[in-house]
Amino acid sequence: MSNDVFVITEHMDGKFSDVSFEMVGKAKELASALGGQAVAVVVGGGVSSNVFASDSTIHIDDAALSNFNPEAYGKVVEALVKEKLPKVVMFGWTVTGMDIAAWLSARTGAPLAAYAKDVRMEGGALMVSSQAYGGKLMAEVAPEGDMAIVACLAGSFPVEAGQGSTAATTIASPVDLGSLKVKFVEAIKPAGGDVDITAQAKLVSIGRGIGGKENVELAEELAKALGATVSASRPVVDAGWLPRTRQVGKSGLKVKPKLYFMLGISGAPEHLEGMKSAELIIAINTDKKAPIFNVAHYGATADLFEVAEAMLNFWQ
Repeated sequence: MSNDVFVITEHMDGKFSDVSFEMVGKAKELASALGGQAVAVVVGGGVSSNVFASDSTIHIDDAALSNFNPEAYGKVVEALVKEKLPKVVMFGWTVTGMDIAAWLSARTGAPLAAYAKDVRMEGGALMVSSQAYGGKLMAEVAPEGDMAIVACLAGSFPVEAGQGSTAATTIASPVDLGSLKVKFVEAIKPAGGDVDITAQAKLVSIGRGIGGKENVELAEELAKALGATVSASRPVVDAGWLPRTRQVGKSGLKVKPKLYFMLGISGAPEHLEGMKSAELIIAINTDKKAPIFNVAHYGATADLFEVAEAMLNFWQ
């Protein structure tokens, strides 16, 4: 068993996700305390892997890994971890991480701490702060055993700390990928919409608190008065009230407007990942314990309809 900290990085279309860099930066901090190395693990072909500030980088390059396949990635990561025996294995708590972190935990018996907002060493022991109930509670977890698996929420650590140019060591797949039961068929991307929300300077974003499709018009009126565009959280899009091209979040689009005005959005981690870089965040929510108030620059515990109508009346 080594004292190394492995980071299973993520990439799509040749670009690494921010959470990968975030975790590498945190891994360096943990590895220093443990007396080991921070190791960035890149699975898949067609990507430049010399972009991390890790102590070392392992690139597993195989044509069968060019597109994400949970079975293939799971087997590869499992084989690598069983060979190298790191002290900590870090994943992003993302669609990819949910698949592979759970696989690795089940196959190795190592404990998995998910929804992690912080990872640190305390008195020689690994401690993980994990969100519960959509961020309304924090659980302090001390994983037991020789190895721990930690799945981190995006936006928990600085991106810059993990960016660098460490040369990667490229290896072949440690397992045979010729007889997989799961096959990658096609990546389906959303069609273009009437407006590109990623290019907007101002967004009025609505969540399930808007109540129903009939109330979207109120948000559109407010957006027009502000010179903004309406966007939404996933529940609004899943309900069919707005098209998927208006969705902000992990499974939608990342935006960085000058103003992000939120109506009835609680602030789930998946949504925060898509808008946390906005210059000014204003949140309106009736729940004073909503996680969004932890990141908003300004907020009000109020009825969104009363606030929106008061603002519209002010401009009339």
